[in-house]
Amino acid sequence: MQDIQKVDLNLLKALNALLDERNVTRAAASLGVTQPAMSGMLTRLRQTFDDPLFVRGQRGIVPTQRALNLSMPLKQVIAEIDVLLQPPVFDPANARLTFTLAATDYALRAVGLPFLAALKVQAPYVQVALVPVDDRQVQAQLERGDIDVALVTREGTAPDLHARNLFAEHYVCVLREGHPAIQAHASLTLERLCELDHALVSYHGGGFRGVTDEALERLGRTRRVSLSVKSFLILPEILRTSDMVAILPSRLVAGMPGLQVFDPPLDIAGFTKVACWHERTHRDPGQRWLRALLFQTCSDQHG
Repeated sequence: MQDIQKVDLNLLKALNALLDERNVTRAAASLGVTQPAMSGMLTRLRQTFDDPLFVRGQRGIVPTQRALNLSMPLKQVIAEIDVLLQPPVFDPANARLTFTLAATDYALRAVGLPFLAALKVQAPYVQVALVPVDDRQVQAQLERGDIDVALVTREGTAPDLHARNLFAEHYVCVLREGHPAIQAHASLTLERLCELDHALVSYHGGGFRGVTDEALERLGRTRRVSLSVKSFLILPEILRTSDMVAILPSRLVAGMPGLQVFDPPLDIAGFTKVACWHERTHRDPGQRWLRALLFQTCSDQHG
């Protein structure tokens, strides 16, 4: 019995061509090889199958019964190999898979909501898991397959991950409608901003300092931060029911009722939101389609 590991698959293609053409010269031409090369492959085929396979006839070569018996299963094997080598086709309308997206609560609102809306229309059976992102664990989670894509900042992207910029974000001052600090003014001065009671987001909890404080220090100013929370999403409700102010990413509060938004009276460094993923899923057709939809919804929202 022949060991499959010792069988050259090119020989099977040669046998198929010989069965189709019944002529060594034409079979060689169909495979793009020389006639001597095809004759050499026929010799190896005879050794492999321990049968002449073809004998001379009046108009070429005539297959033996062994060769004829091989014809149908051979064509099935070659067809299956051809299918195996074709890139898989992803059908979003019928796809059933799970896509895990890691992000901050801010990014889930700015990116996740429009992505989910588009996904439900185009790929209704795809399941999506939205999980918190931890910059310190992203690379390991992507390697293990715990998550498929992480939404992070450029600074939080490991150099050996695939990454794509989604959009540039800037900060805005946010207060409730009717706030006494803006009743008589259309904007906030730096002095008035520093006098107000501030709230901020501390991802790791308990922090009372952020990029706004760094910007203020460069101007020789400080502010009073009296509230620190871990979630962006609770802050809008806090601002609606208090006289506090917060410096927040603009896309977090875009279109939110009950709030007024102003440009800060100082330069505060913004950030770029980035999608990153691992090489292990880089070429997967389903993952590629899902990432493309994510990129497109970001472009539609923020283009």
